Parts: sequence; structure tokens; C-alpha cells
Amino acid sequence: MFDLDEIAVAADKLRGVVIETPVLSLASDRWQGLPDADVTVKLELFQQAGSFKARGAYLGIAGLSAAQRKAGVVVASGGNHALAVSWAAKAAGVSAHICMPRATDPARVALSEAMGAEVSLHDDMAAAFAEMERIAGEGATLMHPFEAPHMVLGAAVCGAEFLAQAPDLDTLVVPVGGGGLIAGMALALKLIRPTGQVIGVEPVGADSTSQSLAQGKPIILERVATIADSLGAPKSLPMTFSLAQAHVDRMVQITDDEMRDGMRDYADVLRIMAEPACAASLAAIKGVLRDDLKGRRVGIIACGSNIGMDRYRSLLA
Repeated sequence: MFDLDEIAVAADKLRGVVIETPVLSLASDRWQGLPDADVTVKLELFQQAGSFKARGAYLGIAGLSAAQRKAGVVVASGGNHALAVSWAAKAAGVSAHICMPRATDPARVALSEAMGAEVSLHDDMAAAFAEMERIAGEGATLMHPFEAPHMVLGAAVCGAEFLAQAPDLDTLVVPVGGGGLIAGMALALKLIRPTGQVIGVEPVGADSTSQSLAQGKPIILERVATIADSLGAPKSLPMTFSLAQAHVDRMVQITDDEMRDGMRDYADVLRIMAEPACAASLAAIKGVLRDDLKGRRVGIIACGSNIGMDRYRSLLA
């Protein structure tokens, strides 16, 4: 979909705007249960707006025409994409309307509004999507959370950045929601290191990409059940599915309790308040992938952490 030159051009556009997030080698004497492997984590929770999505959101808004910029953008999201678009729109001087379910973590609502977005609350995500489509019909540009070239390109920039910071990596373990992050990071790895391995991680109750790859076509889940709302996409879509089909070597599933354990690990060792999705890669390498990663040089992603203290405490109670 993109080549290394296009990824480099996008990285230049983002330089000085987003953060080159730090990487950290996980010392086995501080972390319990790691595989017998060299593990490096990229701390994307320190990114602008608190997640990896900032790169793609900024590239998308930077690519708007003058007329589109004047009309503004709209999204339906209760998660990290809402915050990323709010931040990117403010940085570009573009108005943003965020349609959120009423059950959204109040901390995310407050952060979106603090960054200048207009937020409307709706009974559920279906109602939020309906309002988003109504506003888009009046002229605003719809910013999709994953099924968009600029989101894949932003994730590819993240992947290339990670490999530049940790050039010996041979395996990436990436959390999967809609599939934009793994599509871009897998593309970058296969372009830079074709023999590298990409493993996707989904909650057992939100495994749309796993099921889609098994069936050879994008599918829609009948039900989503996971504490990781950032990984709760109910369906796979054609563009990101095709990229995953081409470049992802394996998918695995983790439980909510395994993510809770990962959240506790980040708190205990790094004093980081990680949301469930942020802990997904760590949970996978300590659980289902532990024996398979022996001797490998593994990169994991702490993909973001926008979570209020009340919700954090309730999840770990």
C-alpha cells in the first residue's frame, strides 16, 4: 500500500508535531513471567493525545482540502481515536465534532472538550454513529478510526520508528482492535525486515480479525464482550483486513483477566496506569506466546492509556 519512501515522507510531516515515543528494554529481574527472550516495549501511551492514533489523525487532517478544513471533521468514538482527532484538529485549526456513547469514560469526554472539540453524547454507539453520519451528510469530513490510508500510514511511521530505535527486533507483538495499527506496523516490518514475524493480539471476546483471517474474508461479530474498549471493534473491514492477510503471521487471543494482570505489571514496575488495550501485548508474551518466543528479539506496544482513575480502579477491583 505504501513504500518506504512514502513512509519517510509521512515521518517528515510528523517531525516536531508528534513525539518520538521512548522504547525500554524489559529486564527479566524486574518483570515476572517474561519469555526467555529480549523484549523491548515502545511506550506509545506517551504520544500526543495519549495513544498511537495521533500520527494517523494528524496526517488525515493535514490532507484535507481548504473546503474540508472549513467544514470541519466528525467522528463517532468513545476511545483513543476521539482524543487523537480532537488533538489533531486543534493543532490544525480545524473544528471537530465527537459523537460519544453516554457510557464513555468521563475522563475521555473531558479531555476531548479540553482540546477544543464539540462533544455530543448518545444512548449507545449505534446512536453515536447515526449522529456522525448525519453531521457528515451536512458536509463535515468523517475520520474513520482505522479503515483509512492515513491511519495505516501513521501506524507504519510508528513501526519504522520502532525498528530504527531497536534495529535488532525480529518479532512484533501488536494489539488489534479494528486493525489499523497492525496493518501499518506489519507493513513497515515486512518492508524493512522481510523475514520478521508479526503477531496480532485480540481479546477472546472481540476477535474479529482472527475470525476474518480464518474465514478468508472480513466478518462482523454478533457480540463484543471485553473490558478493552479500545480493542472492541465489532467487525473487520476490507483495506485493513487485506493488509493483515498479506503481512500478519499469526493471531492469538487473551482474556480480560490476563489484561488486568498486565495492567498491574505496568503499575508495579513502571508506575504506569495502563488501560486494558495498553497491556494486551505484555499479557500475550507472558501467556499464550511465552514458550514460542524463546530466543527471539521481541517488540511489544504499549499502545495508549486514556483511562480515568475511577474506571481503572473498578477494572482492577
